[in-house]
Amino acid sequence: MIPDWKVVQDYLEILEFPELKGIIFMQTACQAVQHQRGRRQYNKLRNLLKDARHDCILFANEFQQYCYLPRERGESMEKWQTRSIYNAAVWYYHHCQDRMPIVMVTEDEEAVQQYGSETEGVFVISFKNYLDSFWPDLKAAHELCDSILQSRRERENESQESHRREYPEHLPLEVLEAGIKSGRYIQGILNVNKHRAQIEAFVRLQGASSKDSGLFSDILIHGMKARNRSIHGDMVVVELLPKNEWKGRTAALCENDSDDKSSGESPSEPMPTGRVVGILQKNWRDYVVTFPSKEEVQSQGKNAQKILVTPWDYRIPKIRISTQQAEALQDFRVVVRIDSWESTSVYPNGHFVRVLGKIGDLEGEIATILVENSISVAPFSEAQMCEMPVNTPENPWKVSPEEERERKDLRKTHLVFSIDPKGCEDVDDTLSVRTLSNGDLELGVHIADVTHFVAPNSYIDIEARTRATTYYLADRRYDMLPSILSADLCSLLGGIDRYAVSVMWELDKTSYEIKKVWYGRTIIRSSYKLFYEAAQELLDGNFNIIDDIPEFRDLDEKSRQAKLEDLVWAIGKLTDIARHVRAKRDRCGALELEGVEVRVQLDEKKNIQDLIPKQPLEVHETVAEFMILANHWVAKKIWESFPHQALLRQHPPPHQEFFSELRECAKAKGFFIDTRSNKTLADSLDKANDPSDPIVNRLLRSMAAQAMSNAVYFSTGSCAEEEFHHYGLALDKYTHFTSPIRRYSDIIVHRLLMAAISKDKKMEIKENLFSNKDLEELCRHINNRNRAAQHSQKQSTELFQCMYFKDKDQETEERCISDGVIYSIRTNGVLVFIPRFGIKGAAYLKNKDGLVISCGPDSCSEWKPGSLQRFQNKITSTTTGGESVTFHLFDHVTVRISVQASRCHSDTIRLEIMRNQPYMIPDTELFHQSSLLLKSDLVKEVTRSVEEAQLAQEVKVNIIQEDYQKYCQTKGRSLYTLLEEIRDLALLDVSNSHEI
Repeated sequence: MIPDWKVVQDYLEILEFPELKGIIFMQTACQAVQHQRGRRQYNKLRNLLKDARHDCILFANEFQQYCYLPRERGESMEKWQTRSIYNAAVWYYHHCQDRMPIVMVTEDEEAVQQYGSETEGVFVISFKNYLDSFWPDLKAAHELCDSILQSRRERENESQESHRREYPEHLPLEVLEAGIKSGRYIQGILNVNKHRAQIEAFVRLQGASSKDSGLFSDILIHGMKARNRSIHGDMVVVELLPKNEWKGRTAALCENDSDDKSSGESPSEPMPTGRVVGILQKNWRDYVVTFPSKEEVQSQGKNAQKILVTPWDYRIPKIRISTQQAEALQDFRVVVRIDSWESTSVYPNGHFVRVLGKIGDLEGEIATILVENSISVAPFSEAQMCEMPVNTPENPWKVSPEEERERKDLRKTHLVFSIDPKGCEDVDDTLSVRTLSNGDLELGVHIADVTHFVAPNSYIDIEARTRATTYYLADRRYDMLPSILSADLCSLLGGIDRYAVSVMWELDKTSYEIKKVWYGRTIIRSSYKLFYEAAQELLDGNFNIIDDIPEFRDLDEKSRQAKLEDLVWAIGKLTDIARHVRAKRDRCGALELEGVEVRVQLDEKKNIQDLIPKQPLEVHETVAEFMILANHWVAKKIWESFPHQALLRQHPPPHQEFFSELRECAKAKGFFIDTRSNKTLADSLDKANDPSDPIVNRLLRSMAAQAMSNAVYFSTGSCAEEEFHHYGLALDKYTHFTSPIRRYSDIIVHRLLMAAISKDKKMEIKENLFSNKDLEELCRHINNRNRAAQHSQKQSTELFQCMYFKDKDQETEERCISDGVIYSIRTNGVLVFIPRFGIKGAAYLKNKDGLVISCGPDSCSEWKPGSLQRFQNKITSTTTGGESVTFHLFDHVTVRISVQASRCHSDTIRLEIMRNQPYMIPDTELFHQSSLLLKSDLVKEVTRSVEEAQLAQEVKVNIIQEDYQKYCQTKGRSLYTLLEEIRDLALLDVSNSHEI
C-alpha cells in the first residue's frame, strides 16, 4: 500500500495502527507533511518509519531517475504531488516484475477516476474504500476514518458559507524568511501563560533572532487576535509593534483571566510587544479534552452535533469537533486531534480520536497526564522480548568463557559493594576501594554493562531510544528496559556474578590526588548490598546494625569480625576521599540546591500517624560524589577520543535577570546574594542562614534553583568547547554514564567509551557511532523526553496531593490546617510555601467580590471592603473601617488547604490564610525542622482510598464473583499489585527531583 500525500496528512493516526504493516511512504508525501503539518506531525511520521514493528519504508522517489517528474507549467503543487506518487507506484510495480499488486490510496477523486484503470496491477482507491476492502473488521480505524471525513466535510461547508475573516492571513513562507533575514521579523517559540491563557503569551527568541534583534527579553503577545491562530509550542514569526503600543506583564495573582475579577492591578514595566504574522512549524499533537455538559451543549447553539470541547491544558484554545456522542461522553476525558485553523474561524477544527477514562478516576487522570506529555509506553513486544537473555531456575544465566577472557576479573581481588535505598532491586552502580602494593589507593566505580545485552539498532535498542528514559510517576513507573535486564541481569546484586563497565583511579595515599585512570569492561561479584542507613551506622561506629545485613548472618565470629573490619575501613576511606573530591568542587563554585526529606510514619491502616524528619546522611553525599566523579572522567575520555561526536551534558549559566526576585527576598532578611558566578552564588547561599528560621535558607536555595536554566544533552560537534561547562556542578566537562538501566543517554555514552578504548588499543571500532548531526538530533529527542518525564512526575504528584486533601472536612481535619511561609508578594495576594507538604501556591488577599482580608485582635481573618497596597517586600490590606494588616516576606502564617475542583482541567490546591500568625503544632521541635511529606507515603494513602472506593462500589452493585467470595480478591488490577508498585517507588530517592 502506498498512501498519497493527503492520506498521510489526514489519516496518520490510522496508519499508526499496528495491524497496518509494510506501508511504502514516498518522499513526496513525507515532505508535504513536513512543510504543511509541522514538526510534531512530521516527527510522528518519522517515528513510524523508524519503528521496526511496523515494517514501513521510505522511498526517495524524487531522487530516483525513473520516478522523478518535473512539475508542469501551471500545475498545482497538490496535483504534481499526487502525479509523482502515482508514477513512483507504477515504477515499483514494474520493478517487481508485475507480480506484486500495488494499492495507492488517495483522497483526490479526480486521481481515482484518472489513474484507477490506467495501469493493470496498480489500484487507485480512496482510503475509506481501502479500509472497507482490506480491513473490514478493524472497527476502531473505521470509526476514526468516519470522524475525520465528517470533520473535513463540515470545514469545507463552512469555508463556502463564511467569508468573514476572524484573523489576518499568515504571510507566505518566502516573505517570512526574507523578513527574518532582514531583521524586520523575529522568530521564536510561543509560550502561553497558563494562568492568563486568553490574553498573555510570550515568544522566546531562537537562533539568529536572539542575537540580531538587539532584544534581551521575551516578546509579549497580548490577546488572541495578536496570536493569530498560533498555539502554545508553535514556532512563530513576530512583528514588533511600535513602542507606544508596548504592554507590561500583569503582576496580579490569578487562576485564569476569566476568573480573576481583580485584574485591574497595575502591570509591570512595558516590554517588547508584537503580533504573530506567520507560523514556521506547528506544534499540534493529541490533546485531552472534556465535552461540555448537557446545558452547555444546548447553549452553544442550533447545531449540537458541532460542539466546542475544552482542552485539559489551559494554554490550548477550545477545539470545535463534530460528533453525535456529546451527551454520552460528557463525563469522560477524551483525546482529539486538531486538523486545521482557518482564518474565518474563531476556533481550530479537530476530530475525535479515543476515550481515556472517567473524569476524576485515578486511571483516567494518569492516562491524561501521559497523553498530555506525549508518553506512549505499551508493553514490550514479543520481538523485543525474544532478544532478551534467559535466566530461569532450569536455565540459569552464567558468565561465558569468552567474556572471562576479554574482561578484567575483579571477583577475587576487589571488595565491591553497593549502597542504595533499602530494598532496592535495580542496582546499577557499585563501589570499591583498596590499597595497592605501592601504598597508593585504588578507587573503583562499577556500572551495570547494559550495552552487552542491548545491541545497537536491535528491537529493544530502538524501543529504549524511543522511550529515552524511565518515567517515574507518583504511584508507578514505566521502565525503559524490560525487567529481565533492569531488575535482574543488569542489577549488580550481592553475591552474584555480573558484567560491569568500570572506571578505576589510582590515588595518592595521602593527598588523594589522581595519578592515573583505567576504563574497561569487568566481571564483578558484589560482596554486600547495603542500604544507606546501615552504611551510615557502620561509618558512625555502631556495629549492631550488622544483624540487619544478610551477608553477615551465617558467618562464624572470626570471619564476621574480619569481614566487618574490611567493610568498615572501605566505607570510611570512601567517605574520606569523597570529602576531598567535594571540597575541590566547592572551591570551584559547585551549588547545593536540595532540600530536606521526612519519613512519614503510618499506622496499620496506612493512615499518617507522625512526621519524622529524615536528616540527609553523609553516605548519600559519598555515593553521589563518586557518580559525579565517574561521569566527569568518562566525559573527558569520550571527548578526547571523539571531539566532534561525543554526548555530553551542559548546564548554561542562568540569566542574571532571573535572580532579581531571589536578591530582593534575601535583602528583606538582611542577606546579600552575589550572583556574578556559581562560586559567589554558592558562598552567598551558605551565609544566608537565619538561625531562628531554617526555612529561609531552604526557600532561598529553592528560588535559586528556579532561576537556573535546565541542564541538557548535546553533541560536542555542535558548539564550542567553552560552552561545555556545567554551571551547577562546577565542572568543565560532564556527561551521564552511571544509570544505563534508566537513561538512554548513558547507553550512548557506554558505547562511546567502548569505542574510545578500542581506539586506544588501535583495534577495530565495533560500535556504530552517531555522526554529529544524528547525535544532535538524538540529544534533542532525549531532552524532550526528559522534560516530559519531569512534567509528568510533577503533574502526577500534584494529582495525588489533590486526591489526598479532596473531600476532607476543612474545619475538623487536622491535615487541612498547616503552617505556611510567604515567599513572594503580588499585587492582589502572596505566594506561600507549606513546608510540611512541600506545596507552593497562591493565597489571595482580595477575593472575587473585591473584598480584602482583615485580621482582628485574635489574628483570625475575614473579608471586608477595603484596598491593598503593595511594597517591595510587603503588602498591606486596609479596610474602609481603618483596620490594617501587613504581610512581610518570610512571615509564617496559618493556612487552610483545600482543593479547587475542575471538571475540564486538573484539580488544584487552594490556599487560604486563616491567621497572620504561625500555626503551632504540639511538637514544636518538628515545627522548627519543617520537613516535607514523603511522596511515597502520600501515594499509599491516596491509593488506599481509591481501592476502598472501588471495593465499595463493587459491593454496592452486588457483583461478587466466585474468586472474590473465596479469596477476597477482585479480578484485574488488585490492591496487592498497586502496593507492590508503591513499594518499588518507595525505594527510589524521590527527594532529588531537580536533577542536574
